[in-house]
Amino acid sequence: METTSRVGAQGAGTADASAADAAARNAEGAPGTRRTVDGYLLASFPWYGLDEAYTGPRWLMQVGSAADGTVEHGATGHGEEPTLRSERADPHAAKQRFAVVVTVASRPGRRSADGTGVLEATSVSSAAWLAGSGLLSCTWPAQMERALRQDWLDQQTALAWELADHLDDSAWSTLSLPVDGVPTDFRYRESEYGWVLAGSAEGVHIGAYGRGMSAYGMGFSVIKDITAYRG
Repeated sequence: METTSRVGAQGAGTADASAADAAARNAEGAPGTRRTVDGYLLASFPWYGLDEAYTGPRWLMQVGSAADGTVEHGATGHGEEPTLRSERADPHAAKQRFAVVVTVASRPGRRSADGTGVLEATSVSSAAWLAGSGLLSCTWPAQMERALRQDWLDQQTALAWELADHLDDSAWSTLSLPVDGVPTDFRYRESEYGWVLAGSAEGVHIGAYGRGMSAYGMGFSVIKDITAYRG
């Protein structure tokens, strides 16, 4: 996260951009990147996922790290792993049910590792941005012509950033959900691609996105054993 909020958000989204590229390769038949638990174990903050009321599949995604290797954020998946197969090729793709929980370390503004700049403080907007861009990375129109995909993704990503930077606007509503059993207010919005929400917990900011699984009635809790999530 750099010196301005726009650049900072884009920096925070590096892992999600990589996830989008990997998802695109998978959709085109090329091998994807193997996900491991190693990066998650290096984090100095707790990871969050859906609480014990959710009994379905759980899986790892990716972590995002600063230039010095410090883990800053990451995501865990629940339900069916999303695919970019077109609905025409795979009718099941339109009915996928998944929810992804993004955990962002709560960081104050600080100097960069190399001392050449200032890293912006993380916030609920950071979590909202990562959730919004994450939703785009797994729901963008795979049937779109290759030449138009990046333009579409750039446009939608810019919109996701603007929305994340204005959480008090009418595009967002308030949704109260339990975090470790404590009712917590989240900012929430829906779109044609799915839903996104963001809020804060002890020492972290939490974002989430999903499709086919309702956000209403969900709960979040600290993941006691991240190795229980499969790669």
